[in-house]
Amino acid sequence: MPSETASDGIRYEVIPIMTPQVLTILGSTGSIGESTLDVVSRHPDKFRVFALAGHKQVEKLAAQCRTFRPEYAVVADAEHAARLEALLKRDGTATQVLYGAQALVDVASAGEVSGVMCAIVGAAGLPSALAAAQKGKTIYLANKETLVVSGALFMETARANGAAVLPIDSEHNAVFQVLPRDYTGRLNEHGIRSIILTASGGPFLTTDLNTFDRITPDQAVKHPNWRMGRKISVDSATMMNKGLELIEAHWLFDCPPDKLEVVIHPQSVIHSMVRYRDGSVLAQLGNPDMRTPIAYCLGLPERIDSGVGDLDFDALSALTFQKPDFDRFPCLKLAYEAMNAGGAAPCVLNAANEAAVAAFLDGRIKFTDIAKTVAHCLAQDFSDGIGDIEGLLAQDARTRAQAQAFIRTLN
Repeated sequence: MPSETASDGIRYEVIPIMTPQVLTILGSTGSIGESTLDVVSRHPDKFRVFALAGHKQVEKLAAQCRTFRPEYAVVADAEHAARLEALLKRDGTATQVLYGAQALVDVASAGEVSGVMCAIVGAAGLPSALAAAQKGKTIYLANKETLVVSGALFMETARANGAAVLPIDSEHNAVFQVLPRDYTGRLNEHGIRSIILTASGGPFLTTDLNTFDRITPDQAVKHPNWRMGRKISVDSATMMNKGLELIEAHWLFDCPPDKLEVVIHPQSVIHSMVRYRDGSVLAQLGNPDMRTPIAYCLGLPERIDSGVGDLDFDALSALTFQKPDFDRFPCLKLAYEAMNAGGAAPCVLNAANEAAVAAFLDGRIKFTDIAKTVAHCLAQDFSDGIGDIEGLLAQDARTRAQAQAFIRTLN
């Protein structure tokens, strides 16, 4: 297939539009997976679904299988596999059911597959994404943790095996759209001064800081602009989500940490920007709907219908911006520190945050304890760098244990 390659940063592949893409969608029952299937359904001549993975959402996954007729469906374990098989058998759907972590790897790396939507939340999505990279697939990357936990390993694996890595996160996709098409991964060669990621500020942008320790999970998951899962919604409320995106952008675009900016933009209309040496700032705008970045990447090199309505400028009262406040968003500060430290620090940051957010959603800790837990784990001793997935997963497990031990002291 014809392609264009950045020597250090992101690589994208121009897929001939006459050849239907064969897709594996990991995390198909989540918000990104559902949006992906919505786009796919609008273009039956361009896409065929090979496999869907839905963890434990059996009923939703069964409905997707009835509609898209994939060869395989993957769930978490044998119990959920049996339930899914019963539903599919009842409806006469011939999809074969698989389960477990190895099944995710298998459907991501299968020879028939040309593209993999990596939308499993958390470090659990890393092995399957890495397997897709090892097989040279086109990777539609919506799993932040893949690059946060294993940025150097993942990008080197993708380069070595000719895998295309296309960013699905709205912020990175916006940057991708406004970078020069021949971007080499070296900012100076293209007259780029910095990359600017926008952030909504979440639901607590103007909430009294003195009330933060009384924030409930139900309040934290009510994002003002985006429809997201519970874990990602909490990350947006703490702005850890933006911190993880900073680390992603560092690896995707080969961008030095000091060339990455974050600006709060509550309207979520400008999704990110690139600042050029001549004073120009190029921005990508659109309604806050994940189908736009998904359709952009799936459709390359053409732009295909996403189902997203036109941006109504008459309805926009203002576009405002402000600098992030680290007192309000300490998780963003911790992410900056981990990115600058490098090595295993981003892996520790992510694992501690996942453990803390889960504890908060379970009602075991306060909202303000999320940042305290992450800071505690980053203060522990850990390796300066890890060069393989086994070592990364071992560090992830150690950090989660440290986080749980610290969480128990907070009760």
